[in-house]
Amino acid sequence: MNHIPLVVHTDWSLAWGGQEIRTLTELREMKKHGFRVAMVVRENSELSRRGREEGIPVHYIDFSSKFNVNAWRDLFKLFRELRPDVVNTHSSEDSWMAGCVARLCCVPLIIKTRHVLASISSSLSYNAFPHIIFACSESIGKQLVEQGVRSSKIIVQSSGISEDRFVFRQQDRDAIRQQYGLSEQDILVGNVAFLRHYKGHEFIARTAAVLPERYKFMIVGGGDDRPLLEQNIAKAGVKDRFILTGHREDPERYFSAFDMIFFSSYETEGISQSFIQGLLYGIPLLTCRTPSVLEPLEFVQHFKTVEYGDVDNARQKIMELSTFLQRDEEQISKQRAAIAGKYGLRKMVQTIIRVYGEHGVRVG
Repeated sequence: MNHIPLVVHTDWSLAWGGQEIRTLTELREMKKHGFRVAMVVRENSELSRRGREEGIPVHYIDFSSKFNVNAWRDLFKLFRELRPDVVNTHSSEDSWMAGCVARLCCVPLIIKTRHVLASISSSLSYNAFPHIIFACSESIGKQLVEQGVRSSKIIVQSSGISEDRFVFRQQDRDAIRQQYGLSEQDILVGNVAFLRHYKGHEFIARTAAVLPERYKFMIVGGGDDRPLLEQNIAKAGVKDRFILTGHREDPERYFSAFDMIFFSSYETEGISQSFIQGLLYGIPLLTCRTPSVLEPLEFVQHFKTVEYGDVDNARQKIMELSTFLQRDEEQISKQRAAIAGKYGLRKMVQTIIRVYGEHGVRVG
């Protein structure tokens, strides 16, 4: 009987964001491709809830601190029982613990996925534990090398976006704009993101205050920082032109309603999944100059960049981009093909399966 490889992902996080979405997406896709899959997470995490809903086996380890001796013992026992073929770690604490234990258990392939562009405290665990490091952007990979991580371990692979899911649909545009009372004369500037301070939504609110009334703004996403954002919107005096939808499981419908995207994140981002999602729609883009998100712009026709907080320049750039609101289907098709070719879900899955195979982990 053929051995079916087991792929195990570990994650420290309790929350739900781009990192957790990628973790679940990888598990889902590997399951589709014939691998056995499982996750090792903390109790009460959003990943565990969603994993169970999709029929993915979920195991619990207290990753809250790498100094928890009981957690190390429990993890060692679990890996000895599961005998995974691949262990893929994501956050700091679980990467130390699961990476080390996977080495002790002689797991054939250990992967660390690095999601954020931020300094690491030490290159030790990166060099000692994983065989491969997936960096979610070229900028992340470069930074890791600059901090002493061996370049031979690093493979740049952003979180793949479903090119079949994120497609412009006129019926979605009409329905969303009607739902929120927007006319075709209104120019809707949109942003899809979890509500966290580094997403920079306060900058959008201040920019809205210096634009004409016909410019409306929509932020699609939920999070603990919503009260702060509401205060910033009120302070800017633009409550009547701002729409906060809350968390949505169908963000693809909202991109169709946008006339323009204002991507305002200013730190720690890899290549944000919502950023790539928006690029698949081919609509004009204003983005802050954070290193990772600048990488895909070579494939984008109508975009401008701005330094975070420069309201006057943001206003000018939005006005300039407003001359490109008419959809050019031929150009959009070219942009979609280029973006999907490098950042699409199919590309990510191909890369992962190739890396597995190079380390002897194959189905059949």
